[in-house]
Amino acid sequence: MIVQNLSGLIAAPFTPMHKDGSINLSIISAYYQMLKANGVTGAFICGSTGEGVSMSISEKKAVAEAWAECSKTDKDFIVMPLLGGTSLADCKELALHAREIGLDAISFTAPFYFKPTNVEMLAKCCAEVASAVPDMPFYYYHIPVLTGVGFPMYDLLKAIDGLIPNFAGIKYTHEDFMDFLSCINFQNGKYDMLWGRDENMLPALSVGAKGSVGSTFNYAAPLYYELINAFNTGDLEKAQRLQQQSIDMIRLLGKYGGIATGKAYMKLIGLDCGEFRLPVKNMSQTEFEQFKNDTIQISFSSFCSSLPQKTDLSSKIPSAKLK
Repeated sequence: MIVQNLSGLIAAPFTPMHKDGSINLSIISAYYQMLKANGVTGAFICGSTGEGVSMSISEKKAVAEAWAECSKTDKDFIVMPLLGGTSLADCKELALHAREIGLDAISFTAPFYFKPTNVEMLAKCCAEVASAVPDMPFYYYHIPVLTGVGFPMYDLLKAIDGLIPNFAGIKYTHEDFMDFLSCINFQNGKYDMLWGRDENMLPALSVGAKGSVGSTFNYAAPLYYELINAFNTGDLEKAQRLQQQSIDMIRLLGKYGGIATGKAYMKLIGLDCGEFRLPVKNMSQTEFEQFKNDTIQISFSSFCSSLPQKTDLSSKIPSAKLK
């Protein structure tokens, strides 16, 4: 097994839906091409943004197969599915399927009903799932705001070190920079620490983040690559301004009901992914018109991602890698 040190922007794609709520696999190839054109280095599929918890096993497999098919000849683009967390048996089945179709890595989040009582029990859950595919890199997805499982990840690394040979790192969607930095430095940087809070990318860069997984990279990747370049070249004032643009954009998610607002942003860049499934609230048409006006106020069109036929952004990729 080869464990890569992931870098750059990895998008957490939306799962495209038809109007009746069924999965729309037909646009995933175009979705992949759009991400590539905007310099995105991978896809973290079926996660929070991808509505994995609202999908059946067969639907998750179908989505994974569509992403595997369109990216199968692209060795520079990582596809990693979130397996889930509550049913370990389902997670192991999805892990075996991911290996079968040639995906690059797998991810697992904490069981949230029932929750592990301590970090040692969480480590055992990780070991149980990771052992199903010992030749694939395994990432833990830390998102306590949704799972309610908030053990320090430094403690998890101590518990799994030497226990799970294919443990590759953590997708860290939390705001504890003390814990995050301790994880980066654990065993001289042994594990990948992928940052998961787009609105806090700048402070994450300052403590050493080299790769990020985020939902807003789907529709605003150029903004974040410009932010990364500003940080890497020492232009902190510019980096701060760009981070504020990110925050202004993300504030509209809260204003219009939360995570489903991301699909409204996708409509604006020309890739209609449909709506979110219940119980997530979607915008009304009136709200969407108001939302469009708000995006004009934040100059969204000046930094948003573009479809390949509109703009070729490939020239931005080499200089935009996280260092």
